[in-house]
Amino acid sequence: MSKPLPTTVRTHLTALRILLVLTVILGVAYPLLVTGISQVAFSDKADGSIVRADGKEVGSSLLGQNYDLPKADPDDPKEEAKPDPKWFQPRPAANGYAGDNSGASNLGPNSEDLLKAVNDRRAAVAAFDGVDPAAVPADALTASGSGLDPDISPAYAREQVDRVARHRGLPVRTVAELVDRYTESRSLGFLGNESVNVVLLNKALSEQK
Repeated sequence: MSKPLPTTVRTHLTALRILLVLTVILGVAYPLLVTGISQVAFSDKADGSIVRADGKEVGSSLLGQNYDLPKADPDDPKEEAKPDPKWFQPRPAANGYAGDNSGASNLGPNSEDLLKAVNDRRAAVAAFDGVDPAAVPADALTASGSGLDPDISPAYAREQVDRVARHRGLPVRTVAELVDRYTESRSLGFLGNESVNVVLLNKALSEQK
C-alpha cells in the first residue's frame, strides 16, 4: 500500500487543480463566450465602432480626433498644427487626442493658466469662425475629462456651419441640415445633453458633392 502524500503536498495539488480549472473556465471559455455573443449581437461596437470612408478606416465614432491642415514641415516639433477650415472642429484636448494618453489637464477653476488658455481659445475660435467672442460655447473652450470625447454641443456645431459651407462651396442650408441630422438627443430622454459626434458629422460632410 502506497504511503499517502503529505498534507502540504495534497493541499498544493488541490490548489493547482482548482487553478487549472478556473483558468480554463474564466480565462478561456468565458472570454470566448462573451466575444462570440458580442460579435453576433453587437459586432460593430465589439470591433471598436470603426468609421470607414471610401473603404478605408478613418477613425472610431467613440474617439475624437483632430482635423488639422498638413504641416509645412512634418518633422518640426515646434510647428503648431492649424485647424482645417473645411472641417467641423472638435473641442480642445489636453492630450491632443492621443488614444494612448487619455486624461485632462487637471487645471482647477482658480488656475491662471486655465483662464489664459480659455481666453486664448475664445479669441482664436471667434476669429476662426467669424463670430462674436461672447457667443463661443463653453465646450469650444474646455476639454473633456478623458480628452477623447468625439461629441460637441449642437451650439458649437451650428457656430461652425457658415465657415464650413463657405470653404467647401456648399449651401449653408445643406451643412446646417447635416448638423441637425447628426444631433443626438439626451440619453434615455433625460441624461446628459444633446450632442453632435464630430467624427460622424465630418464623414457625412466628406460625402457631400
